[in-house]
Amino acid sequence: MYVKATQKSISLLKQCKSMSHVKQIQSHLTVSATLRDPFAASKLLSFCALSHSGDLLHAYNLFLHLHFRSTFIWNTMISAFSYRNQPVRAILLYKFMLHSNFSPNNYTFSFLLSSCASLSDSKLGSSFHGQVVKLGWEYYDFVLNGLVHLYANCGSLHLARQLFDASHIRDVVTWTALISGYVKVGNVLIARDLFDQMPERNVVSWSAMITAYVQIGLFSEALELFYNMQISGFTPNHASIVGALNACASLGALDQGRWIHAYVKKSKMEIDQTLGASLVDMYAKCGCIETASCVFEEMPDKDVYAFTCLISGMANHGKSSMALDLFYRMQNEGVTANEVTFICVLNACSRVGLVDEGLRIFESMSKLHNIEPQVQHYGCLVDLLGRAGKLEDAKKVVREMPMQPDGYVLGALLDACRVHGHVDLGKEMVDSIVTRSFDHDGVHVLLSNMYASAHKWDDVAKVRQGMEDKSLKKVPGCSLIEVDGIVHEFIAGDRSHVFTEEIMLSLGMDRHVHALCFEENDDDMTTGQIFS
Repeated sequence: MYVKATQKSISLLKQCKSMSHVKQIQSHLTVSATLRDPFAASKLLSFCALSHSGDLLHAYNLFLHLHFRSTFIWNTMISAFSYRNQPVRAILLYKFMLHSNFSPNNYTFSFLLSSCASLSDSKLGSSFHGQVVKLGWEYYDFVLNGLVHLYANCGSLHLARQLFDASHIRDVVTWTALISGYVKVGNVLIARDLFDQMPERNVVSWSAMITAYVQIGLFSEALELFYNMQISGFTPNHASIVGALNACASLGALDQGRWIHAYVKKSKMEIDQTLGASLVDMYAKCGCIETASCVFEEMPDKDVYAFTCLISGMANHGKSSMALDLFYRMQNEGVTANEVTFICVLNACSRVGLVDEGLRIFESMSKLHNIEPQVQHYGCLVDLLGRAGKLEDAKKVVREMPMQPDGYVLGALLDACRVHGHVDLGKEMVDSIVTRSFDHDGVHVLLSNMYASAHKWDDVAKVRQGMEDKSLKKVPGCSLIEVDGIVHEFIAGDRSHVFTEEIMLSLGMDRHVHALCFEENDDDMTTGQIFS
């Protein structure tokens, strides 16, 4: 009878969809004394601690009141804290476990190593590694994976690689942990080499490589890998979708971004804060600011990243007043702005000449938002004043800012000098830029254009000669265009006429138009490479 009651309660537990149902079963188990059974107690605790509809605090209170705790029960609570991103509590519970005279097993250490990886605490992780070796559990697969993940996540890749190379039980988790480590430190070549050697892959390993390519700016490679993943039979997960959307945003690949959005809807994937912000950013950067706004409004939970992406998009599309309205709405809804938000808002003010509003927002950073302006914010302020023709005020900001100005700050003032014809101040800015080793082609081109606008042709010739003497060449301009879901890059100076003709014909241009383009402006209307 006792066994049947226990089995019945556990079978009911599997059908629970809310904590209210779980608490009813717990009350029954308590009244019938079935909760004293370690098996029944562990099942109830596991549901409360680890299921999506569970309650971790309730699980911990239940744990504290259990009359008997097995090692499995201790591990359940430690893993729950680790899984719910509370690594410190997981480690403290382990110490409590030792004080309670319970011995850990290999499963215990897998959860502890994961907690140390979350904290990026290699020193504490090394102490657990020592205990693992002492107890002889180093080469259990899940413990080895935990060690590789720990050292890789903490940047100790030489230790992670030593463990990886010495192991004979490497599985897909081990490979992916090491790949993710190399990705984190930016060593994408080694990560890709490991990825190509993997005997089998999972969606996490594919996602790690997609994210890696996005991080280093190889966006077309990221999209190619995203589609290869699907051809290989893997269903995209949240991380790979976000990575692909970020690649689309940077390439301006609207058709591909729309396809991914449609896939998200069809698969009923939850649009959380990260995915929502990526969709907003993609549509905004691809020119669909209205669609970006619609996606933003449909997000159930808007965070600072979603607001910032849309504010940036509004500013870049000439809707500065709407960007400012969004910034104030953000504050009214209790969302705290970050450093990037203020860069976007100051840029919005700069584009339409809202000098007083921009100055007020800049001053509010430290006074109201406890954010000390960095060099990027001073660059925005200089750009704001410079565009409005307040060059002396902009120069004063550069002179009095609490840190050394960088190339962007000085470049913003130099560009303002060009626009407003202040040649002498512009020359002073160039000298300052060169002195600070920010010397590059764009600086000299700006100065040359400034002299040309003032009809100082001798000075133009001197600047050009100086560029030749320093072996400085103007970086060729490029444009991106998407045709039938394929992104093409046009680079000034490339002579790929045949390929250009094919692209123009696909755009509806006839051969006569194509020929005219090259005859009249052979240096500008050219193409480079194709991105698919």
